[in-house]
Amino acid sequence: MVFFGKKGIGIDLGTANTNVYIEGKGIVLGEPSVVAIDKTTDEVVAVGEDAQKMIGRTPGSIVAIRPMKDGVIADFDITASMMEYFIKKAVGRSASKPLVVVCVPGGGTEVEKRAIIDATKMAGAKEAYLIEEPFAAAIGAGLPVNEPTGSMVVDIGGGTTDVATISLGGIVSSRTIKMAGDQMDVSIIHFIRNRYNLLIGERTAEAVKMELGSASLEAAKEMDSMDIRGRDLLTGLPKTITIKAEDVAEAIKEVVDSIIVAVKGTLEDTSPEISADVIDRGIVLTGGGALLNNLSDVIAKETDVPVFVASNPLECVAIGTGEALNHMDVYKKQSR
Repeated sequence: MVFFGKKGIGIDLGTANTNVYIEGKGIVLGEPSVVAIDKTTDEVVAVGEDAQKMIGRTPGSIVAIRPMKDGVIADFDITASMMEYFIKKAVGRSASKPLVVVCVPGGGTEVEKRAIIDATKMAGAKEAYLIEEPFAAAIGAGLPVNEPTGSMVVDIGGGTTDVATISLGGIVSSRTIKMAGDQMDVSIIHFIRNRYNLLIGERTAEAVKMELGSASLEAAKEMDSMDIRGRDLLTGLPKTITIKAEDVAEAIKEVVDSIIVAVKGTLEDTSPEISADVIDRGIVLTGGGALLNNLSDVIAKETDVPVFVASNPLECVAIGTGEALNHMDVYKKQSR
């Protein structure tokens, strides 16, 4: 296999964020998976961080969208344009086309996987391969994926949560659910609207989650509160309210419970030998959702298995996707 010099590329194409890893350099780019489009001309106005700033603040002719939904392509052409932008920004101008490895959520259909390969090639890749997200997360977290011992990873991204047990270079059992960081934001928006008659946007909901989010209602009672601003649904005027951490814990409880059910289900599908290894080594959490307060403690309590947060959870998938460039034999089992 011929690589693009030292510039084979690994892409963590997430629903919320995209990270780009260049072989020999590491992660060189990390930006929101957002594209701003001029609806009158269908032209791309901005991508990434610049487009993220436009969400909720654009005039009628411009719309800021996320072309990825629940870890899969929702808009093919815009996803290809976004990937082309990220690849060019990461690599720069070159006559050679790169080999690209892209991570995908576990449990994706063949049609969804083919769409990502096609979009990657349209974006300028010479060759495109796929690696499943939980497998990439396990590599990035430093788990011994090639050894005859069981490991378990829970990758909580923006659109999906992937749970998998891994041994001997392959996924043994897995579950993928569309309950993750984005759904927490949606749940917070709905809760605040129903409880306080206040309408807030996605960015405010995410800020609330990051500041006050807790997987444990009891622990949330000991946390602080914060002021948030939105539009009063009764008067239509701007309004500021104070929200408690326990409100946020109540709002996201359904998502947290769904993640716990997925973890338990995956453990139930696992052989006794691998289950014993998981008990010894523990469950590793990756992805942005791993940073939710008290989540590791709640999962550990519900499963009676030690749970740890990876040292760099936000970048584990991107690092693992990039590392696959150096270990083709490891990831080919997970590719198309």
